[in-house]
Amino acid sequence: MKFDIPATQNPIDRQSIVGQPRDRVDGPLKVTGGARYAYEQHDVVPNQAYGYVLGATIAKGRIASMDLKAARASAGVLAVVTAKEAGKLGKGKRNTAKLLGGPEIAHYHQAVALVVAETFEQARAAASLIRVEYAQTKGAFDLEAAKGRAIKPTGEDSSPADTQVGDFAGAFATAPVALDQTYTTPDHSHAMMEPPATLAAWDGDKLTLWTSNQMIDWGVGDLAQTLRIPKANIRLVSPFIGGGFGGKLFLRADAVLAGLGARAAKRPVKIALQRPLMFNNTTHRPATIQRIRIGADRDGRITAIGHESWSGDLPDGGPELAVQQTRLLYAGANRMTAMRLAVLDLPEGNAMRAPGEAPGLMALEIAMDEMAEKLGMDPIAFRALNDTQVDPEKPKRPFSMRRLNECFKIGAERFGWDRRLARPGQSRDGRWLVGIGVAAAFRNNLVMKSAARVRLDAHGTVTVETDMTDIGTGSYTIIAQTAAEMLGVGLDKVVVRLGDSRFPVSAGSGGQWGANSSTAGVYAACVKLRETVAQKLGINSAEAVFANGEVRAGNRSMPLASAAESGPVVGEDTIEYGDLDETHQQSTFGAHFVEVGVDVATAETRIRRMLAVCSAGRILNPKTARSQVIGAMTMGVGAALMEELAVDTRRGFFVNHDLAGYEVPVHADIPHQEVIFLEETDPMSSPMKAKGVGELGICGVGAAVANAIYNATGVRVRNYPITLDKLLEHMPSA
Repeated sequence: MKFDIPATQNPIDRQSIVGQPRDRVDGPLKVTGGARYAYEQHDVVPNQAYGYVLGATIAKGRIASMDLKAARASAGVLAVVTAKEAGKLGKGKRNTAKLLGGPEIAHYHQAVALVVAETFEQARAAASLIRVEYAQTKGAFDLEAAKGRAIKPTGEDSSPADTQVGDFAGAFATAPVALDQTYTTPDHSHAMMEPPATLAAWDGDKLTLWTSNQMIDWGVGDLAQTLRIPKANIRLVSPFIGGGFGGKLFLRADAVLAGLGARAAKRPVKIALQRPLMFNNTTHRPATIQRIRIGADRDGRITAIGHESWSGDLPDGGPELAVQQTRLLYAGANRMTAMRLAVLDLPEGNAMRAPGEAPGLMALEIAMDEMAEKLGMDPIAFRALNDTQVDPEKPKRPFSMRRLNECFKIGAERFGWDRRLARPGQSRDGRWLVGIGVAAAFRNNLVMKSAARVRLDAHGTVTVETDMTDIGTGSYTIIAQTAAEMLGVGLDKVVVRLGDSRFPVSAGSGGQWGANSSTAGVYAACVKLRETVAQKLGINSAEAVFANGEVRAGNRSMPLASAAESGPVVGEDTIEYGDLDETHQQSTFGAHFVEVGVDVATAETRIRRMLAVCSAGRILNPKTARSQVIGAMTMGVGAALMEELAVDTRRGFFVNHDLAGYEVPVHADIPHQEVIFLEETDPMSSPMKAKGVGELGICGVGAAVANAIYNATGVRVRNYPITLDKLLEHMPSA
């Protein structure tokens, strides 16, 4: 199915099942332990062995020697795999560094060996006996120090690195009111509950991996390229994934080494990356340095806006796209954005929790607050004045839908913005200085080609198969809702099978594109199935109504199941997108409101309440969408107040590489969260008229927290995280 004209009325618009707050269909499996993750596939193949990964203890250099004798002789050991034993390996299209290092070492904790043994404990004990001598070379580990050597990135993920509209330099130089500030965000780590994990088994030259991967087809392709075997010889199975957030978008070392280990041991091998290894071995969000300049006339209209960002990555890596929201969020005739990339010998930087907009808005939305204060304007009024209904860089290109100002208006009324005291440090509750902050939320709406197969049997059961994944986001549920709505059956008559490379290729989970794109693929397959059912029943498909387990046309009514009396009926199709995302800018919008308390004596910050108002097209399931947004809001608090990978700039590794040292928010940190979804549909986006919402929930949260802290204390912190040591020296007297 080609989607190249705006969606008109279709069965999804009934919203008898889609759009309703249905419980997770996989919920009972999750709470009873029936949902098995990659490492828990104990009975899919017999005689499973255990792998333990050894990581490099230098950040750059080469292996001078490696003594494996003691490890190989250790009790229970079946095989030891290094780059030498593995032979010549390729590198996946989406991997920056090789997933098995040696002799060259690209980053700290790059995998250099795998020990396979009868038990996990035996594998771990044997790995400790491997003696590696390194020839270490000097590396670059400090973004600030490398900033002057940063260059304009040229990779496909950098498009475009720079933009320029009008005369930014001239307009900024002559602006009556101007702001020029620099903001920094630190390196952030994924800390999902389930680490990357894989069980691998060979059957002749065919390899099956039960693994934890957000993008099945990407994983198959990159594994085939790495192991130098045909893509058709690989099967990936990921029915349940214990969190991803971008960290499992791409092939990781556990998958490659499990495959190599199983081949060497001639037995199935399972690997879970140990938690301390995970922080330096897998991807992370790179640190940024961001300079923002805003010029405005005295009435508050932006005349010049410029945003420059510096980030680092390994050679051939890409930048953090921290300027992309600034290209679209606010009006202003004279504009400039630029990204620069420094080569750093730290572990690979890549997608994490709304890459680009999340760290970009952490800077931009503080700058907007600072500019509003310079102008003597209310922060919301300043943002509203500079709203735009067209792409500011391409004024002839309108937004498909943009209700940012409504998000601010509704949020301000609900949150009690009118009770906020504009002058900082004036509101107090006992020992707590109280402040309220606001920030815009923005995330582009991306769509991906996505396919599905839908089968109807003689019992009236509908089975949906697609390689879409569920990383805890509710994919099973919204896909079931889509099929039920399209075919007029209850959710109890729908079976959803996900995460298997034998199924049609879907969008996968990432970039906030998963829900909208995968359900649109199911929609397309259901349209095909409806046509086939109608044909079998002798009904005009254009007149057929599918409802209550029946198919009706005119005065005729027949059970849906009767179409499959002689055998299952199958519909399979792919949603493919035209150029609607080029003719109209498709984005999601929101407003975040945060109230904090800051202890007047210790500068400890506590979140008191939060509100997100989201404009993101049709919400397919308000219950699961709310869960996504409050989770993202919590992550935003973590980025604002706690999360920071401490870099050892001498040896080139992240020091706090476990959950004891890498702090994230817990329930006690977030006492009250509220989410409001605007009722809307966007026919430019897909037949579902939906857009993504999960990553929108984090975008802007960090700045809203920072702005609330400033309102409470009068202390402006521009370097995240906002820890008490950055506040104490400047706190008002008790």
